[in-house]
Amino acid sequence: MIRFEEITVIDAPIHRVFDLSRSVEVHLLGNVHCQEQTLAIGGVTAGLVEQDQRVTWRAKHFGVWHNLTSEATVVEPPHRLQVTMVEGIFRSMQAEHLLRRLPSGAMELRDVFAIAAPLPLLGPIAERLFLRRYMMALNRERNAVIQRVAESDEWRRYLPPSRVETMP
Repeated sequence: MIRFEEITVIDAPIHRVFDLSRSVEVHLLGNVHCQEQTLAIGGVTAGLVEQDQRVTWRAKHFGVWHNLTSEATVVEPPHRLQVTMVEGIFRSMQAEHLLRRLPSGAMELRDVFAIAAPLPLLGPIAERLFLRRYMMALNRERNAVIQRVAESDEWRRYLPPSRVETMP
């Protein structure tokens, strides 16, 4: 099993960053290179993911199409979002996104991942050789998109009008 933690500082209000972190559309923006899309298989395909909601993602990684269904297992606005794989290629995967305001007024987005590769014998080798780097790169790409959207007016395209009206 691999574990890693990444920190991204974003100069935007905490509620905006939290909502963008659970936006299906923003997630897809951050994964264009792997042709990621959502599938309508008993879950949400757009909008902001809420507690206990599932999303089934389809993406091409290493030249092969994979489906992964994740569930929002903890949604505590605006500080904590935990997503757990309920079906997919990995033996297990959990991502926790923790937000806090820094003294500067910016937001710290701390992502904590735990991923277990498939195949008990080959999995640990894959984790060491390439999976950690690959997953960290995907997370950095996701966070770069969240940062770009949150720090510009682009965020207004991805948040419901009721949320936009109440955010500075």
